[in-house]
Amino acid sequence: MVKLDDLLHERRMTLTELAERVGLTLANLSILKTGKAKAIRFTTLAAICRELDCQPGDLLEYADSQ
Repeated sequence: MVKLDDLLHERRMTLTELAERVGLTLANLSILKTGKAKAIRFTTLAAICRELDCQPGDLLEYADSQ
């Protein structure tokens, strides 16, 4: 599960602002936010964590699908 919405809300930042700061398209960040992304580059993850001042575990959570 991706907890991007929660982190954005806590930081009072919009998805558009984050997209501009990390150099991603709004569409790609939306795919990540909705959990539809199949992969994420480490450089992208690092950039998001840098801008949101968080750790990868704050952004991503494993949930067993069973």
